[in-house]
Amino acid sequence: MPATEQLFAEDSYLRDCTARVIAVEEKGVLLDCTVMYARSGGQPGDAGTITWDAGEAAVAEAIKGEEGAILHGLVPGATPPPVGAEVRVAIDWARRHRHMRMHTTMHLLCSVLPGIYATGNQIGVDKSRLDFDLPEPPAKEWFSEKLNALVAADHPVGFTWITEAELEANPTLVRTLSVQPPKGAGRVRLVRIGTEAAPVDLQPCGGTHVRSTGEIGRVEVTKLESKGRQNRRIHFVLPE
Repeated sequence: MPATEQLFAEDSYLRDCTARVIAVEEKGVLLDCTVMYARSGGQPGDAGTITWDAGEAAVAEAIKGEEGAILHGLVPGATPPPVGAEVRVAIDWARRHRHMRMHTTMHLLCSVLPGIYATGNQIGVDKSRLDFDLPEPPAKEWFSEKLNALVAADHPVGFTWITEAELEANPTLVRTLSVQPPKGAGRVRLVRIGTEAAPVDLQPCGGTHVRSTGEIGRVEVTKLESKGRQNRRIHFVLPE
């Protein structure tokens, strides 16, 4: 199964693209390129539409295939485009943008807990959560205050690429215990919040993010849960 060119990895704000149908599998449609993020790392896959001269099909969720392929899983009963057809792929932008705001908030949560590893996460449109190896966390009000201060500072968000060897030489860049950066492609994407000279947060991530923290809007940490002797779950929402 050939790899899919992942246009979102270079520009999270692309909402549509033209692509060619490579294959139609049981789990979805394989294209030569896409703007749709495939489910991974706690971030849901994008939904949207695939259109071509003779029709249109709704995409329920983009998922990962083998060897870097992305499969566009269609809604039940949808007729897929023919192999070889040129198609237009468009994402559900409102849903994606919420995921981008949520995901960047998770990186801010990591930044206020330096040296503490994340043990799990789940990004959603309405609410999200991030788990930490943290026996005694501060109060939820403390988290909300810290996060909203970082949002108000409107720090820039960008990315760079490093080699897998460079990541192996700098293991402290990885902030997660349960999810490791994907390897095998020879390079790893680093997402940076803040300036290159003084980053607020810097860690490997293949997900989609906003361009600056001010775009997140107000954050509210709603609940802290104990999920084990040291595992603490932090729930948060974006009210607007």
